[in-house]
Amino acid sequence: MTVAVVQFGGSNCDRDAVRALAHLGVDAERVWHADGLPTDATGIVLPGGFSYGDYLRAGAMAARDPIMEAVREAAADGVPVIGICNGAQIGSESGLTPGAFTTNASARFQCEPVYLRVERADTPWTAAYDEGQVIEVPIAHGEGRFEVSEDAHDDLVADDRVLFRYCDADGETTDAANPNGSTDNIAGVLGDREHVAVLMPHPERATLPDLGRSTDGAGILEAFA
Repeated sequence: MTVAVVQFGGSNCDRDAVRALAHLGVDAERVWHADGLPTDATGIVLPGGFSYGDYLRAGAMAARDPIMEAVREAAADGVPVIGICNGAQIGSESGLTPGAFTTNASARFQCEPVYLRVERADTPWTAAYDEGQVIEVPIAHGEGRFEVSEDAHDDLVADDRVLFRYCDADGETTDAANPNGSTDNIAGVLGDREHVAVLMPHPERATLPDLGRSTDGAGILEAFA
C-alpha cells in the first residue's frame, strides 16, 4: 500500500507527512506533480506549504494543475484523499470539498497549538477518537479562515459533514477559541464522500512522539492504515 504525497512547487510539509505516515507503518512516497499520480496509489495527501507562492490566492494555481484531475478521478473511485493546510486550500479550490479558506481575521500568519473537537467518530479520519473528544493539533497559516455561504453551511451541518471545530480545552466552541475567524468554528470538513476530507490544522506535526509535543494528530493519519 503506497500513499502518494503530492509535491507542488512551494510545498514544504510533504516530507513531514511521509515521515509521520512511516511512523504509523504506512508506506508513503512523495510524488512530484508534473510526474502525474501513480495509478496504484492507495491514498493521497495534499500537504501543507505555499504552492506556487500562494499567487492569486492560496491553493488557486495548484488546484488547476493537471495532476488534480487525476486526484479527483481517484477520489471518485474511492481512493482516500486528505488535504492539510495548503492542501485544504487546494482541495476546496478544486471542488473536492465545499467552502473556501481566506485571510485570517487577525490578518496575520498564525503558528500555534489549538484544540479541536471531534464532531464525528464514524469516519475513516476520526475512527480513532470518540465523538466530542478534544484533541490538540497545531496550526500554521495566514489564510485559514473557513468561509462558506449560509446555504452551503446549512447543508454541511444537515449532512453531518463537519469533522472538526475549533474549541477550548473543555470542548466549548467559543469565539475566543476560534483562531482565525472560521465560520461556525469549522476546522475540517468532508467532501461528498467520507473518504475525502480537508482540514486546516497539521496532524502530521502532532504524530511523532520524539518532537515532545501532542501526538493527537496520529489518529487522523491512521485512516490510511
